[in-house]
Amino acid sequence: MDNYGTISTNPALARAQGLIDSEQYEHAAQLLVGYLRQNPNDHRALSKIGFCAMRLGALGQAEHFLRSAIARGARDFEARRNLAAVMSQQERPLEALPMFEQLAAESGDHSLKAIVAGLLEKTGRSDDARALYKELVEARADHQPLWLAYGHSLRSAGEVDQAIAAYRRAIAIDDEFGEAWWGIASIKRKVFDDADIAAMRQALAIAIDPRNQAPLNFALARALHDRGEYEAAFRHYDEGNRIRAESLNYNAEELTQEVSEVERLVDAAYLNGLPKEALGDSTPIFIVSLPRSGSTLLEQMLGSHPSIEPIGELPYIPAILRSFMEMATRRGEITVTQAIMQLPDQQAQAFGREYLRRAQWHRTTDRPFFIDKLPHNWGNILLIRRILPQARFIDIRRPAMDCCFSNFTQSFTSAHASSFTLKDVGRSYVDNVRLMDHLKKVAPGMVQHVDYSRLVADAQSELAPVMEYLGLPWDDALLQFHQLDRVVRTPSSEQVRRPLNRDGMEVWRPYSEWLDPLREVLGDLA
Repeated sequence: MDNYGTISTNPALARAQGLIDSEQYEHAAQLLVGYLRQNPNDHRALSKIGFCAMRLGALGQAEHFLRSAIARGARDFEARRNLAAVMSQQERPLEALPMFEQLAAESGDHSLKAIVAGLLEKTGRSDDARALYKELVEARADHQPLWLAYGHSLRSAGEVDQAIAAYRRAIAIDDEFGEAWWGIASIKRKVFDDADIAAMRQALAIAIDPRNQAPLNFALARALHDRGEYEAAFRHYDEGNRIRAESLNYNAEELTQEVSEVERLVDAAYLNGLPKEALGDSTPIFIVSLPRSGSTLLEQMLGSHPSIEPIGELPYIPAILRSFMEMATRRGEITVTQAIMQLPDQQAQAFGREYLRRAQWHRTTDRPFFIDKLPHNWGNILLIRRILPQARFIDIRRPAMDCCFSNFTQSFTSAHASSFTLKDVGRSYVDNVRLMDHLKKVAPGMVQHVDYSRLVADAQSELAPVMEYLGLPWDDALLQFHQLDRVVRTPSSEQVRRPLNRDGMEVWRPYSEWLDPLREVLGDLA
């Protein structure tokens, strides 16, 4: 029986299924390509090659094959689920949502309903998502990941005490569940007591799954930090990062080379020659900074202005870039910078309109400006400028030691892979500064720079030039940012609901004696 629930009597399809079952997706795809040359309308083969393409990360091809299979008669649950998964992986949540809703209704599967809740969050329907999570945890009170997701949803809405209670329900089911411990630890106030620290140490002593070990180390480190036990805290931060780094094959040199290529190829003549006519009626503001730089604070402040709508971290620029590079590399090897510089106007406009279409899903006002503060976009400025001529860029920079150490102490996913060693996080800071310095030289005024320390010390003086850059009048609401009622899905969600404070300043100092590898990479920036 194959993974589509049917017994295959076709020898070629049976062989392909055997390769799929043993996760040899490339070999299976090669066999299926040959089969489809002779049998182009066989929906079983199209479904299987679509599944292989999805597993290989070729999402555009996966969508094509799965849609072709369904158009030619495939009605099985797996083919439709795979297509829904591909839509979600391409960051097309509004299209994936009804697909998963239908699948969940057919099957009653709680894991599919949880995916629906996650997609509701992604499309800005946070209240609906929270209600669905509540329904799910009531139906499956023993399911840890549901309590964790419910806790995250509550926290993003500012319901911190209820979020802590949800995290503790997950821990009560299994106290080795590291992500729930980190959920509590990441809240910007002291929550843990002696019993919690003892429980984390006991859990860590017996945990064997790295997916629990890493966040447990981070959570215990945060608890020890709050007690002033800095040496022990650093050991656990270091161990949590070591475990995370082991599971990845991060190569810091790739980012360094990419920035060097921009320095080499992207000059004033190229940037001045790009189209300047706006697409659409709204102006996206991209906050382009490293993580833990103060971008959530800046977004909250700017989002208090009556002409600016803050809509969070949108994943659409990286998704568009991924789809673009999937197409570009089919014709041969090419770098991201080279591909962008060869992008035809018509395709660039199509990408820009697609971004604006997806961003519109998150908008609840008709304000002329909106903010996308996804940290990764600092490396995507060239693509954004190419496809959205009216885009505005604001870079907020936090002092190097604070920014890098804050990244090192955050239990990030693989999306922030540079944060798992002091050398790598320092190198990403250096590369970020190099890129910003180059753009300042070849396109002065394209990116507006904000200094985090000056922002905290004198917000009005630091924000006034930003308003001038955006062509907007000053509004005192910018200084009342903590009164803005909105969902915030970042590690700084509690901080931005308080007035300006210096809590994030010089957090690295108690750990100074262990940070020489970071200082060496940063050089003068330290």
